Amino acid sequence: MTYSHHAERHYLERAGWLRAAVLGANDGIISVTSLVVGMAATGASSQVLLITCIAGLISGAVSMAAGEYISVKSQQDIEDNDLKMEARELDLHPEHELKELTQIYIHRGLTPELAHQVAEQLTQHNALQAHARDEIGLLEQTAAQPLVAAGSSACAFTLGALFPLLSILVLPDAYLVQGIMWVGVISLGLMGAVASYIGGGQPYRGALRVMLWGVAAVWLSTWIGSLFEVAV
Repeated sequence: MTYSHHAERHYLERAGWLRAAVLGANDGIISVTSLVVGMAATGASSQVLLITCIAGLISGAVSMAAGEYISVKSQQDIEDNDLKMEARELDLHPEHELKELTQIYIHRGLTPELAHQVAEQLTQHNALQAHARDEIGLLEQTAAQPLVAAGSSACAFTLGALFPLLSILVLPDAYLVQGIMWVGVISLGLMGAVASYIGGGQPYRGALRVMLWGVAAVWLSTWIGSLFEVAV
């Protein structure tokens, strides 16, 4: 008898860090590019734009890390409290919890007899794990990881903010504003395409939707900045 085995890595396993990374990278490009372009529209010099960009990069990365950590930590607290509640119910009312698990499997299409057998075997193996997965919907692959989310978001934001920063350092003053805009929109498209590819989607769709948001943000920032016309 031969056995066939192959490892499957599903896209869902990437959900935790990918969401934070995509959010961070897009925010790094859009927010810092929009900030710099908005300042440029007021008549600010390239030196002021560079300082603004660096300040936006640092504050944005720290803010993204803190926001992601607090958000995902709250999710983790909810998951932990649900697990504690379920563990307590298993200790106090094991028969009721067994019936509850049986009903779940019946609703999923198993016969009552088979559902009861499955519930019994899973309860004997690891009751809390069975209830966490099938009653609450908690999976190990998608469990909240605050530090991973915070680190991914901060690093991705920094990477995204490097595009406008390098534009300021490389481009001549005569083409600075237009260059920052183009670099921002194109880099958004690249980030969107890569994120969609990693998530198993169509790269061009991911690129298009994030580029549209980027264009809107840059245009709005430029318009607001032009209202002041203050040379710094």
